[in-house]
Amino acid sequence: MDLANGGGKIGVNRKWNWPLWVGFVVAVGGLFSYQFFIQFPSTRDFPWATLLLFGIGATLLLVGLFRAFGRPQLYRGKVFGSIFLAISVLLFAFFSYVTFYVLRQVPLSAQAPRVGEKGPEFALPDQNGKSIALADLLSPNGAVLIFYRGYW
Repeated sequence: MDLANGGGKIGVNRKWNWPLWVGFVVAVGGLFSYQFFIQFPSTRDFPWATLLLFGIGATLLLVGLFRAFGRPQLYRGKVFGSIFLAISVLLFAFFSYVTFYVLRQVPLSAQAPRVGEKGPEFALPDQNGKSIALADLLSPNGAVLIFYRGYW
C-alpha cells in the first residue's frame, strides 16, 4: 500500500479515453459542417448530415462517459467528459435554435424573380459613384449580376 498516493496501488496507469475526445471533435465538427453541407440541395433543405454528426459525437461522448464513470480505475475523463458533453449539448442547442427557429422567421420574398425571369429595372452606383441601370448592362446574350455586400 502506498500512502503517498492515497492508499492506491503503485504504478497503475489509467488508459486514454479516446471516445470522449473523438466525440467532442465530431460534435464541434458537426456545428461547422453545415457550412460545407449547405451547398448540396439534399442537405440544405434539412440538415440531416449535420444532425448525424451531432448524433455520432453524442454517442461517442456517452460511451466515453460510461467508461470513465463505470471503471474510473481504468479510464480517465470524468471531469473532461462531463465538460465536453455540456459544451456539445449547448452547441447542438444553438445549432437547432438558429436552424429550426431563427431561419424560419425570415420572410419569403414573394416578389423576387424566379430563375429564368427578367429582373426588375433598377439603377445602382458603381465603384466610382456613376449610376448604371440594368438596361445598360443587358446584351443580346443577357447579363449575370453579382451583388456584393458593401459598406452599409
